[in-house]
Amino acid sequence: MPRRAIPTAYPPITLDASLPEPLYKQLYERLRSAILAGQLGRGARLPSTRALAAELGVSRNTTALAYEMLLLEGYLESQVGRGTAVASHLPAQEASPPAVAAAAAGPIRLAAHVGALRQIAQDEPGEFQPGSAFRAGEPALDLFPFELWGRLVARRARRGLAGHMHYGPAAGYGPLREAIAAHIGITRGVRCSAGQIIITAGSQGALDLAARTLLDPGDPAWIENPGYFGAQTALTAAGARLQSVPVDEEGLNVEAGDRSCPEARLASTTPSHQFPTTVTMSLGRRLALLDWAARHDAWVLEDDYDSEFRYSGRPLEALQGLDRAGRVIYIGTFSKVLFPALRIGYLVAPIGLVEPLLTMRRTVGVHAPILEQMALADFIEEGHYARHLRRMRAHYRRRRDLLLAELQTQLGDWLKVHAPEAGMHLAGWLPIGVDDRAASARAAEAGVRVTALSSFSLTPLARGGLLFGFAGTAEDQIRPAVARLAEALQLLFV
Repeated sequence: MPRRAIPTAYPPITLDASLPEPLYKQLYERLRSAILAGQLGRGARLPSTRALAAELGVSRNTTALAYEMLLLEGYLESQVGRGTAVASHLPAQEASPPAVAAAAAGPIRLAAHVGALRQIAQDEPGEFQPGSAFRAGEPALDLFPFELWGRLVARRARRGLAGHMHYGPAAGYGPLREAIAAHIGITRGVRCSAGQIIITAGSQGALDLAARTLLDPGDPAWIENPGYFGAQTALTAAGARLQSVPVDEEGLNVEAGDRSCPEARLASTTPSHQFPTTVTMSLGRRLALLDWAARHDAWVLEDDYDSEFRYSGRPLEALQGLDRAGRVIYIGTFSKVLFPALRIGYLVAPIGLVEPLLTMRRTVGVHAPILEQMALADFIEEGHYARHLRRMRAHYRRRRDLLLAELQTQLGDWLKVHAPEAGMHLAGWLPIGVDDRAASARAAEAGVRVTALSSFSLTPLARGGLLFGFAGTAEDQIRPAVARLAEALQLLFV
């Protein structure tokens, strides 16, 4: 019997604590799939939460929460003295592998922008390999307080969910929006009320919502070069015509953008910690970008994806705090701070733009799942979020410093790196003429996940480089991983 498996009377289930998805949700998904596939038929008895927890090697809280979610959704039923069983009212299912769709008679006709999306470099969640070093955007999942989070979710599922079972407001759970408004007002200098906040499916959901609402097909939009692939995909999916604008040591080159495409309807930028180069946009550039947006009746998407983690230098307020013309849409996410599978982000809109965005929000998703929103509001309001941030800043700073030292020691002759003042990754620039995509491929063969900076660029870069995510790599893994990388890249430098 495999480790952490249900006995043979039930479909074998394994849970993996190294995955970003919480254990209770993994168990919920496995049991739900087994019921829908007919592997667990109507009336089939399930073990008690205590017995199942012992079989799986997890806490009873994990199994109880999974059962409670299935009970609330009608997949299970429970009666005193009879235990828990698959609901008897479900339609009978024939246990069989999923049907294979018949091949289409001819090529499938797709929207034109689907082909363009396939050309954009994107992280594929299914490619995650536990133990792979330096994956960008990955927080320290081993340090997240999952037991605490599980208790908050379970508490809300037991006591607070009954009054929120109907459709909720498109903007999201009110107490969560109030908690966010208070937090970013203090920590990021964002000027807003809870009424200007819309909860989305991560920052990607916010980018997509803004692009769908503000752009018509063919509208030009500025994109940083190199820049975040998620912004590229959101704008491309909305039919925008992307105009790459170079990034230098001061951030987005507003003058270059104004010269090449002054009529752009929107500019997407990461001013506090540019992705992927890590530079911070200077005050002069910030003011110039706001002036351009006001003069041309354009919008600015400010993606503040990981600025919660700042290690040195003067704390910088968000670009939105400087905006006096109401042209900036501020975007934040909890996926980087907490765990990626949470998929809760938000945007802060100028007051006049809230209603149009909510109109589109009702069309593309109604609202985000309520249970996680409620638990997150509690996590923030009870002080757990602030404590977790403080703890992670200390860990991430140590990991950044150790990675920087090892790169300088083992690859200092070939890789130009500097310590970013904020964020969860750093960039290393290769010698001119060295192919960064080839370097990334060689690193992957050695079990090191570093992304080529050229893969984030719409136009060629003067020199290639590599992106190192340090937050999710344990300190004892950094030195040997850099050693493997140095060995793998050796032939490229001779």
